[in-house]
Amino acid sequence: MLYPVVWRDDRVALIDQTRLPRELTQVEIRRSDDMAMAIKTMIVRGAPAIGIAAAYGMYLGAREINTRDRTAFLERLEAIGQMLRETRPTAVNLFWAIERMLKVARTTPGTVEQVRQTLLETAQRINAEDLETCQAIGKHGLESLPQQPEKLRLLTHCNAGALATAGYGTALGVVRSAYLAGRLERLYADETRPRLQGAKLTTWECIYDGIPVTVITDNMAAHCMQQGMIDAVVVGADRIAANGDTANKIGTYSLALVARAHNIPFFVAAPKSTVDLSLHDGSQIPIEERDAAEIYQIGETRVVPKGAEFYNPAFDVTPADLITAIITEQGAIAPAELRSQLTPSSPKSS
Repeated sequence: MLYPVVWRDDRVALIDQTRLPRELTQVEIRRSDDMAMAIKTMIVRGAPAIGIAAAYGMYLGAREINTRDRTAFLERLEAIGQMLRETRPTAVNLFWAIERMLKVARTTPGTVEQVRQTLLETAQRINAEDLETCQAIGKHGLESLPQQPEKLRLLTHCNAGALATAGYGTALGVVRSAYLAGRLERLYADETRPRLQGAKLTTWECIYDGIPVTVITDNMAAHCMQQGMIDAVVVGADRIAANGDTANKIGTYSLALVARAHNIPFFVAAPKSTVDLSLHDGSQIPIEERDAAEIYQIGETRVVPKGAEFYNPAFDVTPADLITAIITEQGAIAPAELRSQLTPSSPKSS
């Protein structure tokens, strides 16, 4: 299995996702500011994986603080947390993991060194919990998929696989579970413009694991549904509001609309920690806008004439009424039931 974030000796090893699918390489991170840069530049990406990386980043930062005074230590740790928060504004798992690490630091008795050791153990626990969560999501997702046909043709968007989590994946975890149960005929993977995470990462994962996959461009999804080629859609999420509105990679909203038009079930797969109960609805979810270069050039080649203006939101929000169910580690939940079934203290994974 692929593990994108691994604690190794005294450092964090990250699969460099910016180099996939050309080559599988790792980047070793020893400092908190390097972890912040790795998150910002998408060496590590995917909401759960970002949360795990941030947790390790908090420990690395704690290790850099040269003081035995608890008060001074906690103040500087708070500043490191703020630096990491500023890397990616939409993925709530980032903020959840940082706050969990800060809470552990505040409440752990003993010396600064004892606090540091507890922070490392907490980051490792967040990592392990997320893997268990993804496997549970895969199990519940398999149970939620349509019973007919026996062999399903699923469509996904972006990458919500092992590379986006501790391993196994959320949306792609559901796909993996279907494949292992003999219920998957084929996965259709949206290319996912402009960064092509579907074409580069989801497809690479599927080939790595032997899962049958077909790549389509984002604007082919409606045609494929019209032709009867898709039985269900499964996507991940970066933040889910209390009413079930879901922020995911740009293009997810349009996919939900065409799925509804063709009466195809649309599932969101995400850990409970992705649900932000402090937000009433999706209009309150901050949407990251990324560099225009992602649109106007491919690699180092500019493909758009100079003089054009650009708009590059990284995410869009799918309204809850377009979502069939949100698949979490505790099962499939109707969007309208999120608030009643989840509480702020319930998340156990990153």
